[in-house]
Amino acid sequence: QVQLVESGGGLVQAGGSLRLSCAASGSISSIDVMGWYRQAPGKQRELVARIRSGGSADYAESVKGRFTISRDNARSTVSLQMNSLMPEDTAVYYCNADLRLRTGVRLRNYWGQGTQVTVSS
Repeated sequence: QVQLVESGGGLVQAGGSLRLSCAASGSISSIDVMGWYRQAPGKQRELVARIRSGGSADYAESVKGRFTISRDNARSTVSLQMNSLMPEDTAVYYCNADLRLRTGVRLRNYWGQGTQVTVSS
C-alpha cells in the first residue's frame, strides 16, 4: 500500500557532501513526521533528523550544523543534505514516516529499504 523509496547514497571522501531523498507513495491521506535514521555495522539504528509537517525539525547532536532536513509536503518527499561528512557518518540510512492511510485515521509507521552512505578518510 505504501512505499518509501530512498535515493542519493554513495561513496564520498571526508569533507564532502551528499544529498539523500525519499519519496512516499501509495494510498496516503496525510504524513505527520518524516525522518532519517541510520545504522552502522554493529550499532543500533539511531535518529539522524526528523521534520514535522509544519516544518519544525530535530537533529542528532552529532549532525547539527552539518546536516539539513527538508520536506515537500505537496510531493510527499523528504531530503537530507549532508555536508562536511566524516567517516563516522558511514551507515545505511533509512527513511521513515508516520502517516495516515486513506482507509483509516490511525497513524502508521513505515520504513524505506535503506541506502548506503560510505565516507572514506
